[in-house]
Amino acid sequence: MADHGTGDRGPGGAGPVQRRRGQGELEALVLAALRSSGRPVTAGLVQERLGGDLAYTTVITILTRLHAKGAVSRERAGRSFEWTAVADEAGLAALRMRKVLDGERDREAVLARFVTGLSATEEQLLRELLARAAEEGEA
Repeated sequence: MADHGTGDRGPGGAGPVQRRRGQGELEALVLAALRSSGRPVTAGLVQERLGGDLAYTTVITILTRLHAKGAVSRERAGRSFEWTAVADEAGLAALRMRKVLDGERDREAVLARFVTGLSATEEQLLRELLARAAEEGEA
């Protein structure tokens, strides 16, 4: 993996310290690579678009996780797959939020705590989004 840190050296100055990226960050990078392609692409092309600093198996793992979350689709292309982004970063965040909410027993309490933690601006935006969703549901 390439050095994405600040140029710091490891113990004894042996080499660069590698910053470990979180799963969410990697997923966002892979989604961005898919979306920028504008067409279905292979995992190898995704790896190449990311600069080749991720192992091919890591790219496959991330794509498989994104597929399980519904954020990407895949179609058989010979012996492998071609992948397409279905969700953007906001969609991926929404999927994560849904997964957390689905894992809770008392959904009402979780939603109530979430709403009471919103700023006045965020609360107004949520009200507008809910009203728009209700209007679209009626149409």
